[in-house]
Amino acid sequence: MQIYHGSFVYSETQEKLAVYSGSYLAVEDGIIQGLYPVLPERFAGAPVEDLGTGVMIPAFSDLHVHAPQYPQRGLAMDALLYDWLHQYTFPLEAKYKDLSFAKQVYDAFAADLIASGTMHACIFGTIHNEATLYLMQILEEAGLRCFVGKVNMDMASPDYLCEETEESLMKTERFLEQGSQFRFAKPILTPRFVPTCTRELLSGLGALGKKYQIGVQTHLVESRWEAAEAIRMFPDCSCDTQIYEKAGLLGNGPVIGAHFIYPSEDDIRILKDCGGYAVHCPDATVNVIAGIMRSADLLGRGIRIGLGSDIAGGHCVGVYSQVSAAVQLSKLKWLYEGEKEEENNRPLSFAEAFYLATKEGGTVFGPVGSLEQGYQLDALVLDDLSDPGIPLSPEQVVERFCYTGQNRHIKARYLRGKRL
Repeated sequence: MQIYHGSFVYSETQEKLAVYSGSYLAVEDGIIQGLYPVLPERFAGAPVEDLGTGVMIPAFSDLHVHAPQYPQRGLAMDALLYDWLHQYTFPLEAKYKDLSFAKQVYDAFAADLIASGTMHACIFGTIHNEATLYLMQILEEAGLRCFVGKVNMDMASPDYLCEETEESLMKTERFLEQGSQFRFAKPILTPRFVPTCTRELLSGLGALGKKYQIGVQTHLVESRWEAAEAIRMFPDCSCDTQIYEKAGLLGNGPVIGAHFIYPSEDDIRILKDCGGYAVHCPDATVNVIAGIMRSADLLGRGIRIGLGSDIAGGHCVGVYSQVSAAVQLSKLKWLYEGEKEEENNRPLSFAEAFYLATKEGGTVFGPVGSLEQGYQLDALVLDDLSDPGIPLSPEQVVERFCYTGQNRHIKARYLRGKRL
């Protein structure tokens, strides 16, 4: 049993932050037992850790990040998507054939996730089994809850990253079998996106999903070109998401659709029906000029949304920076497209954006993302964000952190109740 005394902030609902000052959080075996203004008598004698001026919040969840692109973050950000991929990203991903190179990058990537307060993530690897399994291994050793995917591409890709269909399926099944050994890091199917996957590959992945009950992550209607190209390749389908549905990839586990910027009504219906997640990646949206997600509209229509750093389309590992960016982009969308009456087009509140990065994103991984009873204590303590002589309220500390904070403002990190 461990008791924490101080200030606490978490998402009570999608629209409302719960704020506690001078309160007590009781944790037993890493699981939160309750948050109390006065410590109950039954906890008398348990050790108490005082947070001082710090504010405890849930750790963040990143629902879309490319671990192999970590060395590319903040570079070539003036390039448009096609040139960025073919001149920089694909040549970099080819290097993960060399396990010694992969180890250096993935060790640094995992350390930066923790330093940035991200304790849960959905992660793209590369086509290389050995390197991607090493990534799972170090995430497992760190104790982070993650879904990690070996990427599949069997067409319209550089020769050095393009697999034969049967080879890709065999390597994927071997990856699923070997990745099942881990407790916290779990495998997930990862077709890069429809334009790089044949019908045979997607159907084969769907069969593997059903066999092993494994979910899927991919890029979904990220651009107008992708949405149109998907329908051109699969004329028997009405939308990008239906291609995955017909391939049998939905309903076997978590469904993570990165970006979801240009969904049709069918895309929205299918993703909602399967309980899938659309992932808003604000920085990447700006850097590669893809477009702005209809975040408020999709939330109003019952679509589950998480936030993603999308390293290295995005340039910041910390998901906390995506909270503020999501609010900013929603304001721009409202300003320039406010006349669209068919959309519930409005700015997101800070409380809503924080909810996406913590409580909603956390549902992908289990009982994480909140400080409520029954949740696992994966948490951060924020401090040193007030100005001299001008103290901030707990909720102001959290908001300022998401706008101006850095990793140094995270004074403590807890994973399953243990301080890292």
